[in-house]
This record gives sequence, C-alpha cells and structure tokens, in this order.
Amino acid sequence: MNHRETTPVDEPADVHVGHIKTYAAGVPAVAVALRRGIEQMGTVRTARTLAKLNQRNGFDCPGCAWPETPGHRKHAEFCENGAKAVAEEATRRVVTPEFFAAHPLDDLRTRSGYWLSQQGRLTHPMYLAPGDTHYRPVSWDEANHIIADELRAMDHPDQAVFYTSGRTSNEAAFVYQLFARSLGTNNMPDCSNMCHESSGTALTEAIGIGKGSVSVPDLETADLIIVAGQNPGTNHPRMLSTLEKAKRGGAHIVAINPLPEAGLMRFKDPQRPSGVVGDGVRLADDFLQIRVGGDMALFRGICRMLLDDEDQSPGTVFDHDFLRDKCAGVQSYLDLLGAVDIDEILAATGLDHATIRDLATRVARSQRVVLCWAMGLTQQRHGVATIAEGVNMLLLRGMIGKPGAGVCPVRGHSNVQGDRTMGIYEKMPETFLAALDAEFGIASPRAHGHDTVAAIDAMVRGEVRVFMAMGGNFVAAAPDTRVTEAALARCRLTVQVSTKLNESHVATGTAALILPSLGRTDKDIVDGVAQQVSVEDSMSVVHLSRGSLTPSSPLLHSEVGIVCDLATATFGTDHPVDWTAMARDYDVIRDHISRVIPGFTDFNTRVRAKDGFVLPHPPRDSREFATGTGRANLAAHPLRWVPVPEGRLILQTLRSHDQYNTTVYGHDDRYRGIKGNRRVIMVHPDDIAAHGLTAGDHVDIVSEFAGPDGPEERRVTDFEVVAYDTPRGNAAGYYPETNPLVPLHLVAEESNTPVSKAVVIRLERTANAPD
Repeated sequence: MNHRETTPVDEPADVHVGHIKTYAAGVPAVAVALRRGIEQMGTVRTARTLAKLNQRNGFDCPGCAWPETPGHRKHAEFCENGAKAVAEEATRRVVTPEFFAAHPLDDLRTRSGYWLSQQGRLTHPMYLAPGDTHYRPVSWDEANHIIADELRAMDHPDQAVFYTSGRTSNEAAFVYQLFARSLGTNNMPDCSNMCHESSGTALTEAIGIGKGSVSVPDLETADLIIVAGQNPGTNHPRMLSTLEKAKRGGAHIVAINPLPEAGLMRFKDPQRPSGVVGDGVRLADDFLQIRVGGDMALFRGICRMLLDDEDQSPGTVFDHDFLRDKCAGVQSYLDLLGAVDIDEILAATGLDHATIRDLATRVARSQRVVLCWAMGLTQQRHGVATIAEGVNMLLLRGMIGKPGAGVCPVRGHSNVQGDRTMGIYEKMPETFLAALDAEFGIASPRAHGHDTVAAIDAMVRGEVRVFMAMGGNFVAAAPDTRVTEAALARCRLTVQVSTKLNESHVATGTAALILPSLGRTDKDIVDGVAQQVSVEDSMSVVHLSRGSLTPSSPLLHSEVGIVCDLATATFGTDHPVDWTAMARDYDVIRDHISRVIPGFTDFNTRVRAKDGFVLPHPPRDSREFATGTGRANLAAHPLRWVPVPEGRLILQTLRSHDQYNTTVYGHDDRYRGIKGNRRVIMVHPDDIAAHGLTAGDHVDIVSEFAGPDGPEERRVTDFEVVAYDTPRGNAAGYYPETNPLVPLHLVAEESNTPVSKAVVIRLERTANAPD
C-alpha cells in the first residue's frame, strides 16, 4: 500500500494575510483541538486520551512545563497546543519498514519537517549502513551492538556526545547521564542550552539556584505581574488561566514584547460561560512594545527611577532590612544606577519616559511583584545580564522569598527542568558527581563536557565519533542549520531515540540508527508490571506520569529500557551498575535518585502523593542564598542593547501558533492572521517602504555578523514580506525556517545560548520571484 495515499499531508501554499486575533483560546481553540485529535486518533481514542491528560492517575502533557494549581484539577486540564501534541504522539498513523523501503534517504531529505512528522509513529529500529541509500530494519540486539562497537572503538570517551530533549522523564534522564558518566564523558548537551541556559546562569549567580522561586498560588495572589519576552498564548497557554485568576484577584499585568500577542491581550476560557459567549477577560493592563534587545535597559531605567524615588522619600521604596541582611553588591549597584543616562534608556527601549515612569511607580507601590520571562530575554547576547537586571529590580524591593512575589522563568518542554536536576548538564558540581560515584561505585569524569554549541564545534573538527540524541530534533533546534548538518555528517554514527520522524533522521553520520521509543501516552509494561515515570514542572513540583494507550508497535521500548539495554551491551554484565534491575523496576531508579540528589529523600513514597511533592528552594523557603557570598547578589553589568545598523533590521525568530518548539502542526498562524505558508518575514510597514519593498514581495534574508576571519553572511531564500506591527528596525520570522541565519558562534555571554533574538539582517529581492 502506498503510504502517502494513507497519510495525506497538505504542503505549503500561497501566503494569505488576514485578521490578527485580539484574544486567545475561546471556542475556536476547542474546535481546533478536537479536529486535530479526531484526524490523528479517531473520536473514541481522542475522548479517552484527552480525559487522562494532566490528570492524577493520568499522563503529563508532552508539551510545556506549566504546572497545575495545587489541590485542584479541571476536567479538561489541557490547552489547544497540548491537545495537538497528544494527537501527534497518539496518532494511529505508523511508519513501518515498508515506508523506508519506498523512500530512499535522498527523497526524505527533500521533505519538510512537517511532512516527516505527519507520517506517524515509528514502529521498528532502523539502520542506515555506510553507503546505503535506504534505512533497513534491524533487531534491538543488532542495534545495541552497532552502538556498543562504535563506543568501544573510540580513542577516548569524549568522542561521544549524548544530547537530551526536555521531554525525557526523570528516570530516563538519570540512567542516561549515568551511562555517559560510566563511559567517561560529561558531553551532555541538552535543549536547555538553546533556551533557558541564560536564566539558569543568571539566577545561580544572583540567588544561588537556577530555578524560579514562585508557585502558582504566588502568581494568583500577586498584585503586579510583569511578563517580558514571552508569548503564553502560544507557548504556554495554560498559564493564561493562572493569569486570569490573578486578574480577578486584582493583579495588574504588564506585557513587554516587541510584538502584540493575542494571549496577553484577552483570554476567553472555554471552560467558563464568559469565554464561550462573552468577551472573556482582558489580561494585560499595559503593553510595552519594546525594541528587540531593549529589556535590560528597561529594567535598569526602572531601577534608576526607584533610586530617585527612594532619594526623595527615604525608607519608602527600597527594602533596606532585606538589602542589609540578605544582599551583596548593593552599593556598587547603586553607584552604577546614579550614572544612568535616561536618554540612552529611551533610545534602547523605544519607549517614552512616561511609560517607563508609570511602570516604575507600579513596581515601587506594589507589595507582591512577580517577573515572568522566556526566550525573548534569554536568547540575547546580553541575556544573562538582562535577567540579572530584572532580578536586581526585585531585590531592591525585597521580592524574593516573599509570598506572591519572585522570579518566574517559564520553561518550555515538560521536563527540561527535571532533566537538569537529574544531572543532564556538562558542568555538574562535585557534590553531585561524588554522590553518584559513591552510590554506584563508578568514577565519573570531572572535566567539563560540551554544551550544544561546543558539541557542534567538536563535530565540525572531526572530534566526535558517536552522536546520540534522546528525543528532540537536534537539527531543527540547533542554530546555523547547514553547519549543524555538516557537523553531524562527520560523525561515524548518529543515533536518534524518537517517536516520530523529523529532520534529524535525514542529517546522518556515516551510519545512522533510529530507535523507536514509547511516548508519554503509551503504556509501559515491564515483565507484566505497569511502570510509571516522573517529571518536574516549571515550579519544582515532581509528580508521576502514567501512559494508558496500547503502543503502536510491540517493538517500541521505553527510554529507560533503551539506555539500560545499551549499557549492558556496552559494559557487559559485570559492570558495577545493575542496569538490568533498573530496567525491570523504575522504583529501583528512584531509590538510587533519593540517595544521590538532595530533595528526593523517600522519593518513591512522596511522588505517589496526590499531587507529588515540591523540591526545596532555599531563597523561596527561607531566604537563604547558596552563592559565593552567601547572599543574594546584585549584579553591576555594563548596560547593553541592540542598535539597528543603517539599512538593516534586527531579526527575532519565533514560533507560530500551530507549532510547539520544533514540531510544526500546520502552516497557519491563526493568532497573527498569517495562513498558508511559514516562509514569511514580518516587518513594520514604514521599514518595508524604507527598504524599497512592498508587502507581498519575495526576498532573500541575509544575516551579517563578524566571523573569526572577518565579516560573514548566511542566507535563506524566497520569503514573503508581511506588513506587521513590529517596532521600527525590528523584524520577525518563524523557526526552524530562519535558524540557518543564526551563526553558531553568535552566543550569549556566560551562558553560550545562541542569540536567536538579535540577528542583524538585510533583505534582497529574490531572483525570479513570483509576480
């Protein structure tokens, strides 16, 4: 049977620009969620599966990491994009060996990521031997021995790189890092390197822990919530329900973003009558349309105004007791504020003085302030300094370790925070490594390993023999796409543990393996016993996840099983780690975790509580700060922002509404009114005219940057110009289509995160563009 006839896929069409939405969710969101579910799963399977999503005794959403309200679950505890993610995973479509026999690799390389993902669930381990044109099926034993042979043939352990996606469970992440360290390497890049690494770096320096300090009840009781560089309507839609509750409780919400986003304008909760037949709830009281890269300047301008207010009315603005008893670097920072040039603040932000003054006044008068952010802040050259400046603002007011106040980095993937807690990090501290060694009788390496950018660099230099990815889509997530593809091609073997096809399966090493895994929705039965895994949400709550669907193939293995079986094939049965015991019973893994990682004491009992348990967070719990000074540190970074070069624009990459991370569900962006095709560049109408263009023109986008040997460029071709409400001098385009424009070495200082929100570009008419 022809696979393409059984799995219809609409490829991109012409771009149509329509009405921009002024609200999020509502009845259309419900309709889209149900339609996608029925298309992929069928009616009965859709009803049964969505009823288990984010419920106790159900499974955790494979999408975002937004937590549930403690002690309370709605009957429909999911959003439109969560339902899409589940539909993609629980689809009845399958990709069998017959599909690979019908599609040579050269054919698959011509397909879009959307087309690949729509083909369905992988069913068999598949192998691309050196010189082969097609993937062919192999047994699990054969696959494990192919990998083990390559690992044993390495000259040293650092010739292996082990990448991790944020959807990997705690248990799988723990055994994965244990395998890598038993092998002798800390080369463990993960998706956090490309997203929130700047958050973890800044928070660790400022308060001693790289995690947010607030809970859902804190947000619900705050009186000022600042949401900067984040689009919750698309990226974290369940956050809108929390913001709605905060709004009903009297919170003032400020949205700071280069583009107006529907989810922060108005929210129509489809589970409330007002969200079905009414106007819903206006969320953002103020929208500050800031220039790309101007957030640090905004926070510093606010802090300067707070200083002015404190000088005029001593003792009424700053929390002097907190600053004296709990903070370091206070005077150095206040000296820096005294030299702030407000005119530079206005130039950097694109905002007027009155707007910044109004927000500063609200910060000064509010008793419970929460600062939320996402990749709009982290993916800047000065992303770490930007977040540190936002934390400075909170510290001046004593807003850490106080109910209803604190920092809220909003994570993406559902367990990206948990993976880091489990040790997926190239620079884990000595305390963790020593505890791991004591528990298992191994000798973990101490030299720091490669993060994502460093791993690609090492592959480019030919220093990596084996690349293995536990989930995710490395090619589509990483910057500098063509360089990343060429880097993978230099590996002897690339291994992808996956549920569905994606671009990373066609960017191979000399040889390649695809290992099909169970997903969150699938039953995980080992020796007749149902297993369950755990995840950690954005607010440090650890809870269980239990799949309920029969797997699409009897050959699917769990991620835990894949790692443990590979470890046995690599090390043999006399290794000090009992891999077989962990593969057979995940409680064994959790017992090990309880003895290695602080906060997980009595893990197996506590995680079975109704809503799991909350990990300790010293700044939140007791205003204790595990920094070098033993205090919360105010950082005095030089002010940085992103000027627009003459005749150029500053590009930010972003998601469409029909997308989650690198997974594209369709070609439309309903909230922004752009339909039919994703190859668009959104530009202010005045900038379109200033560049001698008109809306609808087709252009090549060329990024410009300083390379090691002089000026360099990257190019993507044939994008349609769309007039959009962006700040002058700024532009926006969807990723991964625009990822080739982000050079590998354009990274944030300190965190090494790719700078996908501040790329200097020029626009050139596309040769032979359509009329």
